[in-house]
Amino acid sequence: MKEKIHKIFVTLMALLLLVSTTSWKVEKHYCMDVLIDIAFFTPAENCGMDSSLQAESIVKQSCCDDEVIVVEGIDDVKPAGDDFELQQQFFLIAYSYSYLGLFQVEETENIPHKNYSPPRLVKDIQLLDDVFII
Repeated sequence: MKEKIHKIFVTLMALLLLVSTTSWKVEKHYCMDVLIDIAFFTPAENCGMDSSLQAESIVKQSCCDDEVIVVEGIDDVKPAGDDFELQQQFFLIAYSYSYLGLFQVEETENIPHKNYSPPRLVKDIQLLDDVFII
């Protein structure tokens, strides 16, 4: 169980690092306020209405809109292990070692009758009651 939780945590941390360091780009193309195309990481295809308007000599306002959403990733990812002082590192190691020691299972076998002494037999009850195992 502990290994499964550790694997899940490591996978989630790796995905978090991947998502935070990757740049994302989403392009949307609208024609007459209707969404025509969505593209991730590549340019969105247009509907072809812009090329027909440019061919005409009459200047009209375009009916198409392009929306670009860009999320920049982190470029300078460095391990942050050197920002603790030496005393803080010693304390962190000692604390984690003692905390993890709380959850170790002791493998001692519990014998319930170890300290039990049987009662003294004053008389033989089987002979008194005439009960014999055959």
